[in-house]
Parts: sequence; C-alpha cells; structure tokens
Amino acid sequence: MTAPHICSHPDYPALASVSFEKLAAAIHAGGTDARLVEGAGTAVPARVYGMTVDSREVKPGNLFVCKGAAFKPAFLASARDHGAAAYLCSDTPELLAQLEAVAPGMPHIATPDVRRAMALVAPAVYHHPERALDIVGITGTKGKSTVAYMLRSILTAAGDTPSILGSIDTDDGVEQYESHNTTPEAPELWRHLRNTVDAGRRHMIMEVSSQGLKYDRVLGVPLSIGVFLNIGRDHISSVEHPTFEDYFASKLRIFEQCETAVVNLETEHADEVLTAAAHASRLVTLSTKDNPTATFVAQNARSTGLSLTFDVIDRIDAHAPVTHQITLGMAGLFNVSNALAAIACARLLGMGYDAIAQGLAHVRVPGRMEIVATPDQHVIAIVDYAHNELSFETLFSSVKHEYPGRRIIALFGAPGGKAQERREALPRVAGKYADLIIYTEEDPAHERVEDICAKLAAHTPAGVSHEEICDREEAVAHALEVARAGAEDAVVLLLAKGDETRQHRGDDYPEVESDLSIARRLLQ
Repeated sequence: MTAPHICSHPDYPALASVSFEKLAAAIHAGGTDARLVEGAGTAVPARVYGMTVDSREVKPGNLFVCKGAAFKPAFLASARDHGAAAYLCSDTPELLAQLEAVAPGMPHIATPDVRRAMALVAPAVYHHPERALDIVGITGTKGKSTVAYMLRSILTAAGDTPSILGSIDTDDGVEQYESHNTTPEAPELWRHLRNTVDAGRRHMIMEVSSQGLKYDRVLGVPLSIGVFLNIGRDHISSVEHPTFEDYFASKLRIFEQCETAVVNLETEHADEVLTAAAHASRLVTLSTKDNPTATFVAQNARSTGLSLTFDVIDRIDAHAPVTHQITLGMAGLFNVSNALAAIACARLLGMGYDAIAQGLAHVRVPGRMEIVATPDQHVIAIVDYAHNELSFETLFSSVKHEYPGRRIIALFGAPGGKAQERREALPRVAGKYADLIIYTEEDPAHERVEDICAKLAAHTPAGVSHEEICDREEAVAHALEVARAGAEDAVVLLLAKGDETRQHRGDDYPEVESDLSIARRLLQ
C-alpha cells in the first residue's frame, strides 16, 4: 500500500510574534493587495501575536480582524482596550476613517479582500502548523460528523490521539468545547491547528462545510485526504448558497487542496464529482454495491437493530485484495457507507484492521443514531442529527426497514434565517413514513419559533397527523409519553439537535437539556 505523506512530529518552535512585513508578504503571495500603515509614532515595524475576529476573545498582541456584516467600529475600540496590537480591515476610505476615529494611530493592514487576506495571513501568524500534521477533510451533505468520529475511534484504538473539528465539538488538545459552526473562520481554524501541534498530536480530522470552502475559511489548508461523501439539496437561501449549483461547486473545491481524494461512488452526480477529484494526486473510491472498480467495497450488511455487521473488500493493493468482517457498534444501515469512508481514511493513514475493527466496534458518535429504549423495548427512541432532505430520506427509509411494524413518531424543526427549502422538504419526506409529526424549536435565531413551526405544518402531507409544540423539551417529553401510552410498539425519532445542549435564540446560545438526556431520563 502506498500511503500519503505521513508527518513525523518535529520539534516545533514556540509561538512567536510576526512582523507586518511577513504578513503583507503572505497576502501578496496569495494574489491579494495589502497596504501597511505602521501607526503614528511607531518606531519599529508592528508585530502581532495570534489573531481573532471576535473582540471578546482578544489577547494582548493579537491582530484583530474587522469583518462581517454585523461589524461595528466599537468592536475595534474594545479590541484595542483588551490589548490588540494591530488590525486588518477593508481598504475603503469610509471604513478607514471610522476606524481611525475609534483607534487613532493604531497600526493596521488595509486590503480589498479581508476574508481572503485573513486566511492568507493566519498560517504565518501561527507559524505554519500544517507542516507538522496530517489533515483529513470530510465534506458531504450528510455523514461528515459520523465519519469523523468513526475515524477518530479507529486512530484512538491504534494508540493515537487525533484532534477533531466539526459540528459536534472541537478538541485540539488545548481547547475542548461544543461547536457552533462546522468549519470556523480561518483565524480560529489555524489556532486549532497550532494547538494540535503544541499538544503533541499529529492528526487533525475536520469536517469541511460548503460555507468553509466557498468563503475561504479553509484556504491554504493542505489535506492529506479529502473525502466526498454525497451531495443533496441543502443550505439554499439568500444567506448561504443562492442555488444548488453554487452549493455543489463549493463542495467540489475540496479536491483543489487534497493529496488523495476519497469518493463515494453512490453519490448523486458521481461523474461530476469524479471529474473534480482528478485535481488530486490519487483517487480512492467506495461502494456498498458489488462494484469491481471500487477501491473499497462493503457487502453482506446485516442489522440487529442495535449494531451492524458487514464484509469489506479492500483493494488498496490492487494485486492483493483482502476481505475482513466488520462489526459496527451503531444502528442504521446507511452507516455502512460512512464506516467504509472511515476505513478508507484509516488505511491511507497506515492503520491495520485490528485497530479498525476495535475502533468501529466501540464507536460512539454523540447525537448520531443513539438508541434509548424502555426495558421492554416497547418504545425505542433514536436521537439523530438528521436535518436535511437527503439525511431524512436515508434515515426514515432505514428505520422503516430495520424496525418493521412499529409506529413512527418524528420530532423536528427548522433553523431560523437559513436553509429555507427544509421547511417544505422535511415535512414532505417525514410524511411518507411517520404516523405522527411534532414540530418544535431548532435554533430559531432571530425568527419566531411559532412562525417556523407554522410553515412546517403548512407543508405536511394531507392525512398525516401533526402537532406544534414550540418548547423543545416539552415537545420531546410529549413525544415519548404518546409513544409509551400507545398500544403499538413505537420508534420515536428525535431529530436535528442530537446531543446538543444549546439553542441558538437571537444572538444568544442558552443552555438546554439535550434530546438524548431527556430520552434517557424518561425511558430508562
């Protein structure tokens, strides 16, 4: 087997300050203009230590980035008060005048493209941690988190401690917290790469969102492996992607920066995906069908309702293919495809099948196909993050197959301010399978929960029972109560929030009890 470059961990220098000249050089090297203003009375070139886009997180010496539709000059004043040494901003006379008024004489870099510029300077600010790491990037409409956690479990079983960055949580060996964005802005992303190196780790597993690719959050991040799982309609709105074509094109950009491309051959638009994957130096393919051309094939998948077993044919050495039986410690036949992607990445990183088997047998993905049941199995609750049309169709069809004859109760909502198509698509898909749908809160942001639920309810197929309960904790408890009271055995699908403990309301993220916690409290 020929694997991609595997980094040996060097003695990495301590993080030091960086001069303006070096930052400007990085911006110019990336094809973007930059104008340096050293500041009034500055005797030596300005230097910065670390960077951030959030004035609340500024540390002494930081480069503060003035960006975003919600940016206010007062943020710069706050950043300076907290010790920011300099700032990066758009090179427009009106903005520059406003910033000079609140932070007179402060050194800064002015550029026509702030978003691209901050991605270009971040590697220099953090002294190129990517040179000491193997980075795996995973994109797709569904399954990113599951594959990331499966791969982490395999690497852990092999004795490694990888970092992970995605929609569930962030763990870089220095910082660990529940994530709010799948792919953070470039300064935060590069800080996590640097922390990974400082923690003595050599692998970063990261989910790569369409927004992360479209808006240059991952610009300059070299991926040892870039994984493309699938594509479906999602994130289509005025604040995300205006069209499916834009969404798809953004996803395909992952191949522009990966050494080895891993592609699921069952994805929609597979020919276009494979054409884009030609940018990579090497192509590895996956299939859950008997495909003689695929590098990895899964066959004979069997479900117990709580776990899965399947055979994997490994043709990474085309001259000596091998077959192994794998037990996956989670439900959902669709997870066979996710496991196959994790296996491919693990093999490319040099892992053997002992670690693969152990890691997948004991994997847990928070809020993904987590099963909680009453002692008599009368009610089975499945907590899953499914939140778009593709994931709904995949999940509901799998549940119908794996739990035949059970009444299906589905609970979900839709986020505020984005992904408008879900409000029509999700009730339509759920209505094909569910006996009862309960609409509830799901990160409403600046919209009224009542309005979102009403729009979802309006698209419920005729004849499908549905309710609207805006308080999510109340709604989850109600769904479980209805299931327990029924004469039929039931499956309750608690969707879209997983094990998350926060709701996005307005500009805040208040603490809430997770769906998983409620299910365990009421059923076990």
